[in-house]
Amino acid sequence: MAGMQNLVILDIGSNSVRMAINQILEDGTYREIKRVKNDSRLSEGMGRAKVLQPQAMERTIRALAEFKAIYQQYRADYVIGIATAAVRQAKNQTAFLQKVKSRIGITIRVLSGVQEAYYDYLGVINRLGIKNCLILDIGGASCELIRVVGGRSKNLTSIPIGAVNISERFHLTNTVSGADLFNAQFHIQKVYSRIKWLKHSQREPLVLLGGANRTLARINRTRQGMKWVDAIHGYHLSYEQVNRTYLNLLRGDVKRRRQIQGLERDRADIIVGGLLPLMVLMEKVDTRKVLFSESGVREGIITEFVEAKK
Repeated sequence: MAGMQNLVILDIGSNSVRMAINQILEDGTYREIKRVKNDSRLSEGMGRAKVLQPQAMERTIRALAEFKAIYQQYRADYVIGIATAAVRQAKNQTAFLQKVKSRIGITIRVLSGVQEAYYDYLGVINRLGIKNCLILDIGGASCELIRVVGGRSKNLTSIPIGAVNISERFHLTNTVSGADLFNAQFHIQKVYSRIKWLKHSQREPLVLLGGANRTLARINRTRQGMKWVDAIHGYHLSYEQVNRTYLNLLRGDVKRRRQIQGLERDRADIIVGGLLPLMVLMEKVDTRKVLFSESGVREGIITEFVEAKK
């Protein structure tokens, strides 16, 4: 690989769009030089019909245009655009991708659930140095579960359950009723029971990725008075601490949740639904502690990119 190169990754998620500009050095190491995020909530109102809504698409494309204005100020040697669950599930996927192509000029690669899970695995395993674990990535419209044995991905599964669609479907955005919470829990349990390999992950350390999980870490780091609230890589919490945080999130309405330190205001309405896949999974596999990874899909893609250039 000749000299230093800048790789731009545009990541169209179901709740937020992100851009990361990474400088890749000749020896294959890389460092992030710019990171921007916009909570455009692409999957809002998709419902069971799985149709991307005009306003949500417009918000997302506007965010991408802003990102483009930023990365054009850098020397962008490579621009890779990826999209995950919202676009993957959308009936009007083609129309949306054409809009992006005509307005931003980039071709977006839509990752399958298994590909997304695999990149999560690559991102985690290269940076966290853990050999046996269960990885859970909670996104806006899907969750990825990966069983890692001896440093290798043994099972990769993606399920169409995420922070936005669970919150909308089971009315968990404001004051949460016991009936709605029970209903949502029951739904997630049913989906998990179809994943036969989960029984092999009993008592394994649980590695967490995705927006809802990052928020869980941030709330706890803020409460513990830690200086670097966002430095969550390798941070861990006990089963009790996770439960206590969830209980606190369930008290009161969305206004009260917005007051919680460490919780981003625009995530307050989807955090109860967003953490539910974790709460149900902890019970199912009898987790004692969870740890957090800052690296996931984007880092997995960089790893693959660097390998291919060698």
